[in-house]
Amino acid sequence: MKRFEDRQWCDSMRLRVDYNNMMREFAGQHGISEDAFSARKAQYDAAACRMEEKRSTMKWRALPFQQKEVVQEIQETAAWVRANCDAFVVLGIGGSALGPIAVQQALSHLRYNELPTEKRGGPKLYVEDNVDPERMASLRDVIDPARTIFNVITKSGSTSETMSQLLWATALLKESVGEAWRDHIIATTDAEKGNLIKIAKENALRTFYVPDGVGGRFSELCPVGLLAAAVCGIDIEELLAGAAYMDGLCSEHDVLKNPAYMLAALEVLAMEQGCNISVLMPYADSLRFMSDWYAQLWAESLGKRYALDGSEIHAGQTPVKALGVTDQHSQVQLYTEGPFDKVITFLGVDRYRTEVVIPHAYDHISDVAFLSGHTFNALIQAEQLATEYAVLKSGHLSKTITLPEVNAFTLGELICLFELQTAFAGELLGIDAFNQPGVEEGKKATYALLGKPGYEQKKAELAARPARNARYQI
Repeated sequence: MKRFEDRQWCDSMRLRVDYNNMMREFAGQHGISEDAFSARKAQYDAAACRMEEKRSTMKWRALPFQQKEVVQEIQETAAWVRANCDAFVVLGIGGSALGPIAVQQALSHLRYNELPTEKRGGPKLYVEDNVDPERMASLRDVIDPARTIFNVITKSGSTSETMSQLLWATALLKESVGEAWRDHIIATTDAEKGNLIKIAKENALRTFYVPDGVGGRFSELCPVGLLAAAVCGIDIEELLAGAAYMDGLCSEHDVLKNPAYMLAALEVLAMEQGCNISVLMPYADSLRFMSDWYAQLWAESLGKRYALDGSEIHAGQTPVKALGVTDQHSQVQLYTEGPFDKVITFLGVDRYRTEVVIPHAYDHISDVAFLSGHTFNALIQAEQLATEYAVLKSGHLSKTITLPEVNAFTLGELICLFELQTAFAGELLGIDAFNQPGVEEGKKATYALLGKPGYEQKKAELAARPARNARYQI
């Protein structure tokens, strides 16, 4: 029996949410009162009902439960990749890249690519989420195309950045391996629509599908993220099991008993009080890129000009990433003595995956010697508690999510928790949390500037914009 099949073990891995430091009883005048929850009970109940009504349309919620055959195919492909390449390159942007990066950082060795092959156990992983020409050129310098497999990910098949990378990789492979280039590309895209599926079918490429109704920022638990994870030896079944477990915890109707709904409610109440910045601050290097993934999820989902009723509201809260303890020395001064416009979410860990003792060396210097004999584990946890206290003492708002340990199960929980928090916040704000019209406008302008057929009117619109005034240039 696998450990995630043991309910007792799953319960021992349950994430904990502590929001004491959000409440007026602890944080003072800027805190949230218990009466605020009572006053909004009807709103929360209605939002919870809508979440249940919309569950079947939120296809990403089904991912932990309906992918048995897909997971098997992913694991078989991952084994083939590990046996046939030295480098696995993900070509994608947004959720196609941020999710795989976050999961790899969390669950693999922190210096994975630097390990020798026998210790790594899989190919090096590169996630190319930008089109900086220097970056693409530098990738060519560290890979052998003949021993590299590219996973190109774009659901629409029209993402300019990703498709340009595919063109680059195809040319590189044809030059290096000739007609065998097709064996070096795996496509992850829509099953029916878009240019990438057309290319995949024409060239008989290995292909995985992004399920219908699963948007990029909600796609980590489908082949978009699972393939790269499996290639690097991560237990994707356990990852999905953790998400399923959290989904169960968050099926509770009462906001006071539902961790995702409570987190969303707290953030929305804080927004109403002027907290327009959401800081995510993990105290574990393994979780540092969860902040990048969360930033897209929160910003792209909630940053909306229009409400569902058509009114103009300009909703949203700006996500900011921080890392404990690194950013205690760069950002916490602002968080403790700056404006009351932020909510800080600390991510803590009970048990790190290793323990390192701080040795004795300079015992004659008392200001240094007091550290000796402690562990780095105790030090980082003490720094987290100290920062939480400093933020609380200053009257600023914070809450803490604690993982018993960082493993595939708890990471699956965390991903699901944040996704459900985001969806419920969208319901409370009265917006569509699953579209991205602002992103689409930028895409259209890019197409026009590069001469894509059908965008002549947009190109004319760009040409007609006001000329720059030399007075405002230095």
